[in-house]
Amino acid sequence: MFQNTVHGECIYGNLLNGEWVESESGKQLEIRSPVDGSLIGKIQAMTKKEVDEAIQDTKMHARAWAETPIYERAEVFYRAADLLEERAQEIAEILTMEVAKEKKSALSEVTRSADLLRYTADMGKSMEGQAISGENFPGGSRRKLSFVRRAPLGTVLAVSPFNYPVNLSVSKIAPALIGGNTVVLKPPTQGSISALHLADVLQSAGLPGGVLNTVTGRGSEIGDYIVTHEGIDFINFTGSTEIGRHISSLARMTPLLLELGGKDAAIVLEDADLDFAADAIADGAYAYSGQRCTAVKRVFATDSVADQLVEKLKARVEKMQVGDPRDGAMITPLIDEKAAESAMELIAEALEKGAALVTGNRREKNLVYPTLLDRVTEEMEVAWKEPFAPILPVIRVKDIDQAVELANRSEYGLQSSVFTNDINRAFSIAERLEVGTVQINNKTERGPDHFPFLGVKASGMGTQGVRYSIEAMTRPKAITVNLREDF
Repeated sequence: MFQNTVHGECIYGNLLNGEWVESESGKQLEIRSPVDGSLIGKIQAMTKKEVDEAIQDTKMHARAWAETPIYERAEVFYRAADLLEERAQEIAEILTMEVAKEKKSALSEVTRSADLLRYTADMGKSMEGQAISGENFPGGSRRKLSFVRRAPLGTVLAVSPFNYPVNLSVSKIAPALIGGNTVVLKPPTQGSISALHLADVLQSAGLPGGVLNTVTGRGSEIGDYIVTHEGIDFINFTGSTEIGRHISSLARMTPLLLELGGKDAAIVLEDADLDFAADAIADGAYAYSGQRCTAVKRVFATDSVADQLVEKLKARVEKMQVGDPRDGAMITPLIDEKAAESAMELIAEALEKGAALVTGNRREKNLVYPTLLDRVTEEMEVAWKEPFAPILPVIRVKDIDQAVELANRSEYGLQSSVFTNDINRAFSIAERLEVGTVQINNKTERGPDHFPFLGVKASGMGTQGVRYSIEAMTRPKAITVNLREDF
């Protein structure tokens, strides 16, 4: 059973070999809403022994799934996408309360995930093998032929974050499965319920038992155990740079795909359309309270446009709706009070060192009001640390060279934005920025999901995006045929 209702409380099990099971330990974790503190449900606190069982079960079903024709795997995805859309409103409502995501954005996350399933199915069916003749290389022969196809790696560990527990679970699970792998999903503790609904959709769509298993529990208790487990053949993780580095240090020879933190910069040139830039930057910085790795987290503006840009940003920030995500608020409570405390400490440190408060600097429990800081300097922590909160520092620069130098000095390298009407200049600046993606005349953002998505430096390892993810979680398998001379 997907969930039991006991004394009015929803208790969620874990998917194991096609069945929903509760932990033998009898231990459960309460999931309370960051919106109002209400109890959403309880999840299982699985033991290390149960982690073993989940991984071993995927091994038992690996060969059968790998030998399942791709078109049959794709049919499961098409059915799952339809079911996800049918249940979109229900899952979006859970997302809204579980991670304090505004209603429209929560619904968008679910429907986008359905689109990702369909696209992954299509992409999987279009990925064909290769035949390579030996005669193309010096000294080779046309009697030597290599047939190359993509082979699965085995069991993929998918670890998703709280801010997109549905979409960033799908983006790991779907490419892994279409490539013939089996998957163990470790969702975030806060966000588990939404992710378990996704797993239920996939099972209901006809995914065979044991091809996808779920594991819930605190990372502090089972995290290190699962990432070092000998049964895990690939780790696909989204989360903080700190935890990503820790996983990397433990993983040894296990291949990794890491999506980590960012300190995305928006660079505004003198000839930019300032109203357009202000709209994009405000949305990019404050949507979902800045709890996105791709959020705009600092602005570099030349002295000639800084005053105007700050005023335009202020006007937009002060119009933002703050409060309950069920009411459509853009600025909603942060995931917990610890996140709010860290955000307020960053603001306080910047103000103590001379930053100018334009608007904000207000907190109610874990709700932090959108804060805009001007005249931030490189001596302030907010210029370098990732807040994961609705805080936007404006750093004034004398010229673009200084902006690029400061942007590149960051330990992160996820994305940057350049706002200008000079496309040649935009490309020149983009080439100099040490990031995975440069957005020209747009906010930093993740999608579309078939584009390459990657970070350099402390922002990640490997490349995501549907085709890139499939390739990352499969390997070339070459079979060479040597024809006899008398053939």
